[in-house]
Amino acid sequence: MSLAEAGHDSEASLETVMQTLGRNAKAAMRTLSRAGEEQKNRALRMAADAIRAQAGDILEANERDVAAGRDRGLRASLLDRLALDRNRLGGVACGLEAIADLPDPVGSVMASWTRPNGLEISRVRTPLGVIGIIYESRPNVTADAGGICIKSGNAAILRGGSESLHSSSAIASCLCQGLEAAGLPASAVQLVPTRDRAAVGHMLTMPEWIDIIVPRGGRSLIERVQNESRIPVIAHLDGLCHVYLDRAADPDMARNIVLNAKMRRTSVCGAAETLLVDRAAASTLLPPVAAALTEVGCSLRGDAQARQLVPEMEPATEADWSTEYLDAILAVRLVDGIDGAIGHVNRYGSSHTDTIVTGDGAVAERFLDEVDSAIVLHNASTQYADGGEFGMGAEIGISTGRLHARGPVSVEQLTSFKYVVRGNGQTRP
Repeated sequence: MSLAEAGHDSEASLETVMQTLGRNAKAAMRTLSRAGEEQKNRALRMAADAIRAQAGDILEANERDVAAGRDRGLRASLLDRLALDRNRLGGVACGLEAIADLPDPVGSVMASWTRPNGLEISRVRTPLGVIGIIYESRPNVTADAGGICIKSGNAAILRGGSESLHSSSAIASCLCQGLEAAGLPASAVQLVPTRDRAAVGHMLTMPEWIDIIVPRGGRSLIERVQNESRIPVIAHLDGLCHVYLDRAADPDMARNIVLNAKMRRTSVCGAAETLLVDRAAASTLLPPVAAALTEVGCSLRGDAQARQLVPEMEPATEADWSTEYLDAILAVRLVDGIDGAIGHVNRYGSSHTDTIVTGDGAVAERFLDEVDSAIVLHNASTQYADGGEFGMGAEIGISTGRLHARGPVSVEQLTSFKYVVRGNGQTRP
C-alpha cells in the first residue's frame, strides 16, 4: 500500500519515509558491495524464478494500473509502455538471468603497472554506491534497474511512474525475495511507496544517502531533475532518433529499416521520429517507403519538397523536427546529401540514436564519425538502441550525456574505480 493510499501523505511523513529509505539503502549497499559474484547471481536468478511463479499476481496488478491509466485518458503509446503480458513478463525474468550471466565488474582490474620505485598500482572497479532511479510508466524498468544495481553492487531506490505503482510493487517484491533467498538485505532494492510527486524532490536533495540520480523519462522530468538535483545525474534525454536514406541506399533495405525503426514499437525511446532522404535519390527512395508506412497506419508530416513526391503527407512545421512523438507519426525531410543529413541531426537531434542507410562505405563512415549521438548505426534499425541488444543483459536507460557513461547504462556503467597501491616500505623523498 502506498503512503497516499494509507492516508499518510503529509510532508513530514513523506520526509521520514524517504530518509528511512535512504538510511536503509546505505546500510544495504555496504553489504552488497562486498558480496561475491555467486551470491549476487543467486539473488538475480531467484528473483527471476519469483517473477515466473507470481506471474498471475503481477499481471493482475498490471491490469489495475492499465485500467486506471485508461480511465485517466492516457494516450495509447503510454498505455503500451505500461502494459505487461505473459511474453513481456517472461522477457523481464529472462532479462534478470541475462544480467546474472554477465561478468561481474566489481573488483576487476582495469589497468595495472609498476613504478620505477617498485610501487605496484592497479585501477580496480568499484560500485558507485546508492543509485536513485526515477522513471515513468514502464514497470519492466523496475526489474532491469534493480537487477543491474544488484549485479554491480549498488543499492537502488526506485521511484517508478505513479501510473505503474501496483505493477512495480509486485515486481520489486520479487527482487526482494531473491535478495533474501541469497542471504542479502532486501533493502538493497527499495521502491518509493507513494504516488506523491514530492518524493522526487526529496530524492534529489538527499546527498547524504544517494550517490547518483538516474532519471529516465520525458523532457519535463529530465529538466526538473537537472535543475533541482544536489546529486550527480546520469541523464537520459528524449529519443529524437533519425533515419537517413542516402542516395546509395538499397531501396528494399531502406523500406525495411524505416518500417522497423518507426513501427516495431512506437513508444520506445529508440523509435525513429524523423526520416531524412537524400534529395538526389528521393524520387526513387521516398514514395515506396511512404506507401509502406501509410499502409501500416503511420501518419507522415513532410516538408514542401517531400510533399511534392508524396502529396498525401501533412505539412510539417518547424516544431516537428524537434518532437518526440512516441506514436505512429513520422516527420520527413529532404536534405542535400550527407552534409545536409549531418547538419540536420546535429541541430535537431537529442544525441540519442541515429542511423544511415547506404551502400557507400565512405559516406557511412562520415556519418558515424560526425553525428554527435550516443549511438550511431549503419544499415540497421534505431530500435537496436537497447542494452539487451548490445549484449549488456539490460539497461537503466540510454545516457545522452558525455561524462561517466554514454549510451546504454548497464552494470559496467554503474561502477567507478579506485587505485590500489602495493608497496614494500617505500617512502617519498
